[in-house]
Amino acid sequence: MESEMLQSPLLGLGEEDEADLTDWNLPLAFMKKRHCEKIEGSKSLAQSWRMKDRMKTVSVALVLCLNVGVDPPDVVKTTPCARLECWIDPLSMGPQKALETIGANLQKQYENWQPRARYKQSLDPTVDEVKKLCTSLRRNAKEERVLFHYNGHGVPRPTVNGEIWVFNKNYTQYIPLSVYDLQTWMGSPSIFVYDCSNAGLIVKSFKQFALQREQELEVAAINPNHPLAQMPLPPSMKNCIQLAACEASELLPMIPDLPADLFTSCLTTPIKIALRWFCMQKCVSLVPGVTLDLIEKIPGRLNDRRTPLGELNWIFTAITDTIAWNVLPRDLFQKLFRQDLLVASLFRNFLLAERIMRSYNCTPVSSPRLPPTYMHAMCTHTYLLSSHSHGQWEAALPVSWCEEETRDDESPREAGGAGELSRVAQSTLLPICGVGLPPHSCQADLVKDSGHKYFLSVLADPYMPAEHRTMTAFILAVIVNSYNTGQEACLQGNLIAICLEQLNDPHPLLRQWVAICLGRIWQNFDSARWCGVRDSAHEKLCSLLSDPIPEVRCAAVFALGTFVGNSAERTDHSTTIDHNVAMMLAQLINDGSPVVRKELVVALSHLVVQYESNFCTVALQFMEEEKNYPLPSPATAEGGSLTPVRDSPCTPRLRSVSSYGNIRAVTTARSLNKSLQNLSLTEESGSSVAFSPGNLSTSSSASSTLGSPESEEYILSFETIDKMRRVSSYSALNSLIGVSFNSVYTQIWRVLLHLAADPYPDVSDLAMKVLNSIAYKATANARPQRVLTTSSLTQSAPASPTNKGIHIHQAGGSPPTSSASSSSLTNDVAKQPVGRDLPAGRPGGPGTAGVQYTPHSQQFPRTRKMFDKGPDQTADDADDAAGHRSLVPATMQTGFCDWSARYFAQPVMKIPEEHDLESQTRKEREWRFLRNARVRQQARRLVQKGIAKLDDQIFLNRNPGVPSVVKFHPFTPCVAVADKDSICFWDWEKGEKLDYFHNGNPRYTRVTAMEYLNGQDCSLLLTATDDGAIRVWKNFADLEKNPEMVTAWQGLSDMLPTTRGAGMVVDWEQETGLLMSSGDVRIVRIWDTDREMKVQDIPTGADSCVTSLSCDSHRSLIVAGLGDGSIRVYDRRMALSECRVMTYREHTAWVVKAYLQKHPEGHIMSVSVNGDVRFFDPRMPESVNVLQIVKGLTALDIHPQANLIACGSMNQFTAVYSGSGELVSHIKYYDGFMGQRVGAISCLAFHPHWPHLAVGSNDYYISVYSVEKRAR
Repeated sequence: MESEMLQSPLLGLGEEDEADLTDWNLPLAFMKKRHCEKIEGSKSLAQSWRMKDRMKTVSVALVLCLNVGVDPPDVVKTTPCARLECWIDPLSMGPQKALETIGANLQKQYENWQPRARYKQSLDPTVDEVKKLCTSLRRNAKEERVLFHYNGHGVPRPTVNGEIWVFNKNYTQYIPLSVYDLQTWMGSPSIFVYDCSNAGLIVKSFKQFALQREQELEVAAINPNHPLAQMPLPPSMKNCIQLAACEASELLPMIPDLPADLFTSCLTTPIKIALRWFCMQKCVSLVPGVTLDLIEKIPGRLNDRRTPLGELNWIFTAITDTIAWNVLPRDLFQKLFRQDLLVASLFRNFLLAERIMRSYNCTPVSSPRLPPTYMHAMCTHTYLLSSHSHGQWEAALPVSWCEEETRDDESPREAGGAGELSRVAQSTLLPICGVGLPPHSCQADLVKDSGHKYFLSVLADPYMPAEHRTMTAFILAVIVNSYNTGQEACLQGNLIAICLEQLNDPHPLLRQWVAICLGRIWQNFDSARWCGVRDSAHEKLCSLLSDPIPEVRCAAVFALGTFVGNSAERTDHSTTIDHNVAMMLAQLINDGSPVVRKELVVALSHLVVQYESNFCTVALQFMEEEKNYPLPSPATAEGGSLTPVRDSPCTPRLRSVSSYGNIRAVTTARSLNKSLQNLSLTEESGSSVAFSPGNLSTSSSASSTLGSPESEEYILSFETIDKMRRVSSYSALNSLIGVSFNSVYTQIWRVLLHLAADPYPDVSDLAMKVLNSIAYKATANARPQRVLTTSSLTQSAPASPTNKGIHIHQAGGSPPTSSASSSSLTNDVAKQPVGRDLPAGRPGGPGTAGVQYTPHSQQFPRTRKMFDKGPDQTADDADDAAGHRSLVPATMQTGFCDWSARYFAQPVMKIPEEHDLESQTRKEREWRFLRNARVRQQARRLVQKGIAKLDDQIFLNRNPGVPSVVKFHPFTPCVAVADKDSICFWDWEKGEKLDYFHNGNPRYTRVTAMEYLNGQDCSLLLTATDDGAIRVWKNFADLEKNPEMVTAWQGLSDMLPTTRGAGMVVDWEQETGLLMSSGDVRIVRIWDTDREMKVQDIPTGADSCVTSLSCDSHRSLIVAGLGDGSIRVYDRRMALSECRVMTYREHTAWVVKAYLQKHPEGHIMSVSVNGDVRFFDPRMPESVNVLQIVKGLTALDIHPQANLIACGSMNQFTAVYSGSGELVSHIKYYDGFMGQRVGAISCLAFHPHWPHLAVGSNDYYISVYSVEKRAR
């Protein structure tokens, strides 16, 4: 629908509306990357960083045709003119000596890039000398590459016939040399460099001759009598590379301040020419005092990074590599920049040549042709040179990720300079971030060369900018990721202590990556875990569990999950630590971010794996209790199955929906009885998680019985899990189990039960897998321990997670030890069960449960190759241990860390689309904001005319379900209508149904509130259900896309779904991003949607439910209407004990609506079911006005602009009143339908701007009323 509206014209807007900045200044909720992207890593590239077909340039022919002192006839030189050749003035010495010196210098310049090649000079040669040179080099090079460098400054320009010029023996004539012959002598693979005017002609001729050769070969292949058929096949010219100084029609620049061989200088001495050129620019200045003469004195060698010149060269390499990586196709990048050392250097330098020579109207040419790079943003960061009064040179070229200011009294290396970071970044960041280097190779190289020590020093430097430390934390996290050698090296480098010191850094991305780094260094590495224990790492990480940034909380959960997921032996101390960490993590059960809760499930799954036998015992007890607990016959669900069906003639159309997956509609045969009290988790001020009767939300995603790999059915269906949650609070389990055991394993089991009913499907699915893995293991035992005794499960429960009745099969045939872990998994490799029917009489040790578990880590041989993927999981084992593998995938992960790493692979210098004034995204936003201004203006004019009647029915249609909540979109002609568990969207202008999809809430719950988020821009729809769950949707009313769940969370954790309660009520503040929520609870909970966390629980101070909420961000006031008739006003800036600033008890019955006017002197308007309308001034203890309207109200709304009150009655009519209590309209009948009487009103709502009223009734109809047509 939005795409259609983008084509609509906007006319008649006043300048004041166009200048309205309100929409631009409003924050957007749930529009971060974590909401708009799938949480997964970048797709790895097929290419490897180190190509298998590496090649060397082993021979170099340097052909110089200078004829010093004699100018060619077709070139008219300027006066003065460029003279330097290889930085030598040929007129400063005799012609022959000048020629030899230039040749020697050119060879030295090339040797800086490829010192091991075989160099041959040919100075002012003849055709025969060139032929002899080329054939000799090709013969010696065999299949390797040969370079042909041609300087034609002393001969005529190339011809259109494909000829370059050399000399006769007596230097009396210029002799043409055909490029065709040159191809024949040079063979392939070769690289050609042409430094002469009109050099592009040579490139064109070369391609034409190469094509001619291909055609001749094709003819020879068909005709055996062809002369070429009897000759050996010449190599293809496709593998030849060419670099030319200029286009076919261009002359070389002759500016006297530049060398005559400017192109050669760019290719062979890039740093020198770059600094000279940069110094010559009038618009840019280097550090004051730096001159052309000083540039000549830069000390050092290009290939020595410890010198300033070498440092500059490495930074230059980093920048040019980055430009090439961003601009070139991947296969071309690999061919030109990774296949051959000399070719890579020449092409890096060619990027500089393009930049410099284009500034003199000269366009270098390459074959294969490169995309233009001379305007790349990175080029502007290529040159910076600083000098000190002592004459000591130091260089720092800022790469985009490495800009910094070096202190005057330190060298870049001492200060951790940008140049050093850039250099290492060049060899590290590019491969890590996406050039395709295998991580193990990258890790091994860095550790082997002690590169990790540099990054450790940068991370530990508090004077380093946070961005640099973040980058180094990321690199170190890659070094230690599943690489034991890297873990050991970084542990010895004190990485854990360095990271722990920065957990509270103000920079959130740094906090995130030091937590990920910690999680990876101790993953399956017990030495690092114990180092973390000694430094109280788990306790320090606990502070990040309440971090305002969800990604930081998620990283902390990941770190704590791998902390407890270590498969080493457990002692009493380590088990106690694991228990403490588990209870820390349990606090996040109602975190507002599904990303965090998904990581929480994975973290708890590590604990489940480590203490598998204990959880099996708990699972058996829960399942036993569930079987013994009678389930009352369920109530029949309304409407039958809600399986999505498209456009069936008898079934309303239900869109398929997704939350980056599929949200399955509820298809279970039974629905849960609403009267059952379900087990819930309630948040308390302490660190532990308490359990009390209440309700946990359930998710439709988990409601269908999902399966194990073979049976396609879970042992624990959603209904079974739901029943477990309810019966556990009434069972004798707590009395049988000791306090210590109960406080951890049982509590964590209940946490997982809660997460299995999470409103976000991905969270629910993960938790279901964990629960069913344990249930499968528990029921697979031939003789399971189903009876728990107080003596066996008390505070003196075994410190090790070992179940002594289970035999541990160890690799190498060593006998089991009493402290061996019963874990059947580590964190990396999934194990699938072979079958569910397991043999009953397995041989084992004394008292075995009939099952042998084999930890995956023990299946590896003692000596293991770096890239070993582990034992073959499908191979037959002598003890058939594979037949009893756990269903918990050891590789269970959320992809969060890999997704976080994508940040470093994104262009950092590209302007975000929302800030780019010419981007499509920006244009669409401008259009929407102009549309909003138009709607506000036109609606305001209509309201200002006065509203005499509001009964013109402009829309009527039958909704698929009985409307329970209705909500107008503020700016588009769309109205959302919720029934019990689905949402329907209608276009009230066209009378069309736009969309209909399932909300995902369980059958025994109902939608009780809706809000549009970001209504002024990219709209989202928030739905709240009476079990306390909140879901947010996007792509609704869009026929091109399916609705997607953006996020979901448990807004209120202890609500009881009931048909007579208020359900869940919410109020949304767009300007602050705060969501107020309450309902059948005793609190008003405030959620910060930006942080995705609860920020305040305000006690209502009443024993009744909250029926209506209204807030005003400017005054920080919240007004709540309650079921006992009271109106309560809260100031959220005050302490909890003092925040209730006013209580009005003038209503004697259920408050249908309480509304706080949104202006500084705004009053409170409230209406009860008895029809008494009361106006309160929040500063006064009593009402300032009272009106009486009809009694028996079922629904009511107040128009924020038009001073109207609309109410619906169970007596089948709708009445509209003015703010003074006068009756404006009384609606009893539908238009048309021969005067059919309206049904009992179930819901109604005003449009926030237009004088429109939407009404839903129990007869399924939804109608929209407005003022008379002539008034509109």
